[in-house]
Amino acid sequence: MRALLLAGAAMTAAVVAICAEAPASDPLLQAMRDEVNRSVKLNIPNLEAPYFVEYLLDESDQFSVSASLGALLSRSREHFRVPDVEVRVGDYKFDNTNFAGGGAGSRYDLGSFPLDNDYPLFRRYLWLETDSLYKGAVESISRKRAAMRNVNQNEQLNDFAHAEPVHLIQPFQKLTVDEKTWTSRTRTLSALFAKYPDVKTSRVELHADNGGYYVVNSEGTEVQTPENVAYVRARATAQSPDGMTVHDAVTFHALDVGHLPSEEEMTRGVTRMAENLVALARAPKGEDYSGPVLFEAEAGPQIFAEVLAKNLVLARAAVGARGGMPSSEFEGRMGSRVLPDTFDVVDDPTQKEWRGKALFGSYDVDREGVIPKPLHLVEKGTLKGFLLTRQPVRGFEGSNGRARLPGRQANVADISNLFIKSSETMPAADMKKKLIELIQARNKPYGIIVRKMDFPSTASRGEAIRILQGAQGTTHPVSMPLLAYKVFPDGREELLRGMRFRGFNAKSLKDILAVGDDATVFDFIDNSSPFSMVDGGDSYTTETSIVAPSIIIDDLELHPVDDELPKLPVVPAPELVK
Repeated sequence: MRALLLAGAAMTAAVVAICAEAPASDPLLQAMRDEVNRSVKLNIPNLEAPYFVEYLLDESDQFSVSASLGALLSRSREHFRVPDVEVRVGDYKFDNTNFAGGGAGSRYDLGSFPLDNDYPLFRRYLWLETDSLYKGAVESISRKRAAMRNVNQNEQLNDFAHAEPVHLIQPFQKLTVDEKTWTSRTRTLSALFAKYPDVKTSRVELHADNGGYYVVNSEGTEVQTPENVAYVRARATAQSPDGMTVHDAVTFHALDVGHLPSEEEMTRGVTRMAENLVALARAPKGEDYSGPVLFEAEAGPQIFAEVLAKNLVLARAAVGARGGMPSSEFEGRMGSRVLPDTFDVVDDPTQKEWRGKALFGSYDVDREGVIPKPLHLVEKGTLKGFLLTRQPVRGFEGSNGRARLPGRQANVADISNLFIKSSETMPAADMKKKLIELIQARNKPYGIIVRKMDFPSTASRGEAIRILQGAQGTTHPVSMPLLAYKVFPDGREELLRGMRFRGFNAKSLKDILAVGDDATVFDFIDNSSPFSMVDGGDSYTTETSIVAPSIIIDDLELHPVDDELPKLPVVPAPELVK
């Protein structure tokens, strides 16, 4: 370690003086450009020089407010910048990354990145962060070489993929929000839950965020691209007579606060959610079921988001990492059938709208400075591709511009606007009739309709852990159904609660029996947490859309939750009267 500290001192002494005069162009981009050019030319005796340096900086101007039962919980306006510096030594074939035992180098306590456009200060922060990461990189590559002595290097993948330089400068948009109006509206929406004494906890939150990210690297890429999002989310819980906690949520998304739905529309949505939650708490607990399941309306795209989209991402195990399950159930299955042969799946970030509705997942360039194009992932049911970043994975060397989330070892790929279509459909209004025909043919007393999944999940972390623990053998377990109904042969429906899927995985998609002629757009904010949990602890998120039909899947298993149930409150709740 002492040798590395000395190396850091040598690096500091070797660099040229920072120019104190701010350039005429954007001072942040200029500082990133100048520090990249300086860092990649380092020539320190006995140490490998960086072959790739990249600065990515997220900028965000946010306003958020939350309320419960008409009372304000929090309100804040924040502006911040978060840098992400990458330093690679070695070469594209073998470098310091993709290694579980890497060193971090000595860190500097830099605090928050500057908000003022101060060129010399920008360079100083970038210099110190680069210095720290460079020391960690030379330590990591040394350790990695030692670890690789016991690895068959003929089978070793390259560590990084080449990419063409991109120059795309798009100005950020200033966040303009009437804070007083939206604070009042949030309080008003939250007050709706006062009409439902059976609701135990409730919360409504508005979040508006304008910003984007910069990318400058030593290959010549220079990017500034906006990234805006706004949403209103209502969440609530209730408790059944046996003590089971049930929960639900409704979220209204837009690309900016000015395009959020009207207060009347959101009032209808929050009211409907509260009524569903009260009905859910009073519903009977489900029982073991095996048979066809109809995923109707938003549950259709939710299932494709969980069972298909999550498996279209390949992750690479780092050298020295302990063995585990494959990152995708589709790994090694290129050219195999993963859906019925009537299905096509395309991910298209270039499409800005669909049937007059703005699409949530559109973007012009990813977090690695790669321009995306429409990507045909499934053709006639056959798997044709994956969502890729610049980290090579088995069978794929380059990126297709899907690096949308940062990760511990490498950037993480994600969908943008995912379109799922079938060439053979039936009227969506007849899908329930088709389900009834199936259960009658099999002499089953009832079938199951799911109209809403808990995705992205508002479950507690404990509930998510229990689902994960009970889903052995599945790479991406499926969240719980929130609105699931028994459907009897006479068409009568009965709401159920407390059900989980067993053995529902990517192979189940080959058992799709019927497809509706409808297409529901489901917008959601994705992250790297299980079930894309709203409170999953993942601070980085990305906007996505899925357009998909209703479907019937054969031979799915559901079983009742058998967790230990919490006790009901000992003291009655106070009256919600002011």
